[in-house]
Amino acid sequence: MATWDGSGMSQEDFMVKDEVIALDEDDQIVGHVNKYLSHRFVPGTPRGILHRAFSVFLFDQDGKLLLQKRAASKITFPNVWTNTCCSHPLFGYDRSEVDKPEDLKDGSVPGVKNAAVRKLAHELGIAAEDVPIDSFKFLTRLHYYAADAVTHGPNAPWGEHEIDYILFVQVDSSLSMTPHPDEVDAVKWVSLEEMDAMMNDNANLWSPWFRIIMERFAREWWLNLNDAINTDKYVDTVNIHRFDPPAKHRGGAGVTGLVEEGAKAATIDKSKKQGAYGKVPTIKAGKLAQLSHVDEVFAALWFKARGAFTNNLDQEDSDVAFCNDMLGKVSRSFAAVIRQLPKMLATDIVVFYLVLRGLDTVEDDMTAFDDIQVKIKLLTTFHETALVDRAWKLEGVGQGDERVLLERFSSVTAVFQSLSQGSQEVISDITKRMGAGMAEFVSKDLGQGTTSTVEYDKYCHYVAGLVGDGLTRLFVATGIEGQELLLAPELANSMGLFLQKTNIIRDYLEDYVDGRAFWPQDVWKKHAKTGQLGEFALPQFRENALACLNELVTDALALVPDCLAYMRQIKDPEVFRFCAIPQVMAIATLAEIYNNPDVFRGVVKIRKGLACRMILESGNLEGIFCWFNKLAEGIAARVPALDPCASRTTQVCKIAVDMTTPTGKALRTSRTKVVLYSVPVLLSAAYLYRR
Repeated sequence: MATWDGSGMSQEDFMVKDEVIALDEDDQIVGHVNKYLSHRFVPGTPRGILHRAFSVFLFDQDGKLLLQKRAASKITFPNVWTNTCCSHPLFGYDRSEVDKPEDLKDGSVPGVKNAAVRKLAHELGIAAEDVPIDSFKFLTRLHYYAADAVTHGPNAPWGEHEIDYILFVQVDSSLSMTPHPDEVDAVKWVSLEEMDAMMNDNANLWSPWFRIIMERFAREWWLNLNDAINTDKYVDTVNIHRFDPPAKHRGGAGVTGLVEEGAKAATIDKSKKQGAYGKVPTIKAGKLAQLSHVDEVFAALWFKARGAFTNNLDQEDSDVAFCNDMLGKVSRSFAAVIRQLPKMLATDIVVFYLVLRGLDTVEDDMTAFDDIQVKIKLLTTFHETALVDRAWKLEGVGQGDERVLLERFSSVTAVFQSLSQGSQEVISDITKRMGAGMAEFVSKDLGQGTTSTVEYDKYCHYVAGLVGDGLTRLFVATGIEGQELLLAPELANSMGLFLQKTNIIRDYLEDYVDGRAFWPQDVWKKHAKTGQLGEFALPQFRENALACLNELVTDALALVPDCLAYMRQIKDPEVFRFCAIPQVMAIATLAEIYNNPDVFRGVVKIRKGLACRMILESGNLEGIFCWFNKLAEGIAARVPALDPCASRTTQVCKIAVDMTTPTGKALRTSRTKVVLYSVPVLLSAAYLYRR
C-alpha cells in the first residue's frame, strides 16, 4: 500500500500513476486501470473504461455552494465551471478508497469519502479536520459518459465515463482554503439564484456531469438542504441513474452511442467472459490483408467446407455430452484438437481440461469473494470436493459459460469418476498442486506485475507447466505413449511455460486493465521511466515499451529447444497434433507481437487463415520444423539494431533455426509454388471473411 499527496506530480503523472476503480454497469468492481486508459475515447474503447467517481457539493452555513473553475492545464474538461470537487477514488492506497457492496448498502461509502477528503485537500487546500468523514452525506449514483468535444473537437480522444457518487457536505463559513493552481483557476461561493445567472451566461462553460446533476437532482436537494444533509429523505443506495450528456459532449474519437439506449455497451459483456476480456480492443488483420495470403485462403476454405477434425468423444452418455458441449464453449482454441485424440484418451483430456478450467475460473473471479480466505480454501480443496462429491457445484462465480460450468459441475465429476484409477490420480494430483499454487498468488498484489522473473516463472509453472506434466502422465497412463516420455519432466514444463508466457506477453493491456498483470518487475522496470507498468500504454513511452516487449519475447523463445525436444518423443499422430498445434500457434503469436506497438493498444491476433494453414501443416515433425524455422528466421530478420536485447534475440532465433535445418528449410522450399488467383476462390474467400 502507498500514500498519496499529489506533491510534485504533473497532470501527465496523474494520468499514468493514478489507478481508478474499473466497474461493470452494475457498479461491481472488475479491476483497476490508470486514468490514461480509462479516459481515452478511441476505437475499441469508444467510451473509455467505466470507472468510479465522486462529486462533492460543499455548502456554507448560509446555504451557498462553492464552485470551482477547472484549471486550463487539466487534460480533460479544462476551463469549465463545476461543483466543488470532482475526482476518483483510487486503488491501492492507505486509507482505502475502495468501497465494498455493504458500504454502499448502508450508505456509509467510507472509501469514496476518504477520496473526497484527499482531493479537497489537494485541489483546494481544505484541511481534513474541516471536512471530517462523517460530515459527508451520500445521496445517489449517476452513470453518464461525456466526450470532451468542447476542448478537443468532435473527434475528442478524451472523455469521462463514470458511475458518480454524489456527496453533500456543509461546513463553517470561515473555512480556509488555498486552491492549487494546476487544478483550479477560480472559486466562487454562490446562491442558487447566482448560479442560475452564471449558467445563463453563455460565456461560462460547465462540466457535463454538473449540468446533469443540477438539472435532474441537486436543485431540489439544495432548496431542501437541511433534509438532504441531515435526513435520509433523498438517499438512494439502490438505483443507478443513467443519463446521456448534453449533445455537444456526445461523439468522440471512438464514435459513441447513448447511455440511455444501451448502458451495457459501455462496459464488458459479462455474459461472455470474465476479467477484462472485451474491455480492450482486439487487433487483427483486415479482410484485404487476409485475402492477400492466398495459401491461407485455401486453408480457411478447406476448413469451412470440411471442418477441422473428427470428434472421438462418446456423446451417448449425457454427462460426456455436457462435457463436450462445455469444452466447445469455454475453450478458445483447444476443443478441436482435444476431440480428435484417440478414444481411450480423449475423454480423460476433456475432463482434465474442464477441471482445470473450473479451477481457473475461481482464481480469475475478482469480485465474487469478499473474503480472500474463502477463495483460497476453494482453490486448495477443489481436488477433494469438486472431484469427490457428485452433488458439488458452485454458484455465483465466473461469467457466462464458465459460470455454467461451475453450476453444473456434477456432470464433470461423474465423468471424472468413470475414468481409470490411473487417470483419476493424475488429474487429482495436478488439481491439488495447481490449486495450491494459485492460492499462493491470489493474495499477492499483481497490479504492477510479478515481482521478479523467478516469480513469473513460478506462476507460469503453476498454471501451465503443471498442465504439461499432467498431460504427459495421462498420455502414459492410458498406454498411448511409452514410459520414456516421463524421463525428462522439465521438457513438459517448458511446453507449458512457452504457451503461458506467450499469452501473458500478448495480453499486457488486458491483464493490466483487469488489475492482475504478470510482466516481471525486474524486466519491465529496467525500461520504464515512471516506475509504473501502465506507462507502456502511453505513446510517449513507446520505444521503452517495445524494448521491454522484445526482451520478454526473447525469454519465451529460449524455451523453443525444449519444446522441439519434447515433440520429437511423441509417437502417436493424434497426440502429436494435439501437442504441436498450440506450440506452432504460440511461436506464430510471438512472431506477430515481436516489436509490435499494437500490443500496447489491445490484444493482437494472428490471421485466421494463417491459423488454419498451420493446423493443416502441423501433423508431423517435418511440418513443425518448417514453421518454427520460418517464424524464427522472420523474427531474427526484424531485430532492431539498437534494441537492448538484439544480440540475445538473434542468438535464440539462430538456435531454433539451426535445430530445424535442413528439414524445415527443405520442406519450406518444396511448398513454394505459384498459386492462381481464381475468381471463384476470391469470391468464396470474400464470403468467408465477410465478418
